[in-house]
Amino acid sequence: MDQSFFNFSKLKKYKKHQIDCFIYPMQVFEIFELKEFPYMTTEEITNFPENTLIYNVIQGEDSKKAYILIDHNLKRIWTYNGLASAFKLQVYGGILAGMFRKQLRLFYRIYSLNAYNVEDKIFKDIMNNPLLPGIAKEFTKNDFSEPSNTNLIPEELSIHSGLNIKSALEDVNELSIPNDFIRKFFVTGANIFTDEEVIESFFPEIRTKRKQIKLGRLNDGFTFFGDNDYSLRLNIKKRCIQGIELFVHKENEKEPYRLEVPVIYEDRFSKSVDIANLKKAFQIPK
Repeated sequence: MDQSFFNFSKLKKYKKHQIDCFIYPMQVFEIFELKEFPYMTTEEITNFPENTLIYNVIQGEDSKKAYILIDHNLKRIWTYNGLASAFKLQVYGGILAGMFRKQLRLFYRIYSLNAYNVEDKIFKDIMNNPLLPGIAKEFTKNDFSEPSNTNLIPEELSIHSGLNIKSALEDVNELSIPNDFIRKFFVTGANIFTDEEVIESFFPEIRTKRKQIKLGRLNDGFTFFGDNDYSLRLNIKKRCIQGIELFVHKENEKEPYRLEVPVIYEDRFSKSVDIANLKKAFQIPK
């Protein structure tokens, strides 16, 4: 790459994955949907003053837009989707990221910036990078050729029968929860899980961690999740769906149902034979 593109006074050193490296200015492309073939295109964001930082250009996480960020120093292609962006636009972003990787001769790896919370150091480091032109070229209509009806072998997204449930749970635990959302269910294979906060340690302070509790297996047929306004997130690895997460916004979280049946608390009567204690163990509704 032509090093004259870069203002080296803006480089900063940071430690990631146990190696020291420099952060270079990055290219940013916005993804657009087209109404006709090839149905997608990109446009490089270049209309900005010198030394503009990425977070001043990319709209917030609630944006309806999707982007591709290219780090030419670490050879990384980042996809970034606003939480309000259309699912179709996010799919196009994955396809275009693969096209950028081929354009850059496959030396680059593709990562998802949505896997990190906005408070994570990696996310902040990337957003604090300056934008400058680079060697990647935006894709226009002329870069696509009409698909042929012959010898077409589709590469489909699939749920494979050999899904490793343990590995899928580990993958979902590495993903951050979107701000202001609560994950109610995680479905992988035929299993359905929910989150539970468990105490990890008491000293020097109380620390908790999120743990998945298995609720059971889904039956054959179909299942409706109609009791809340759910937002869905797909977890995909090697073009296979690992699982589906169902989120509700904190503002839409429903209050738990009040129990309207008598309840016996074991610790109230198991140590005594006094019948009065047994009566006190019942909570009888009016």
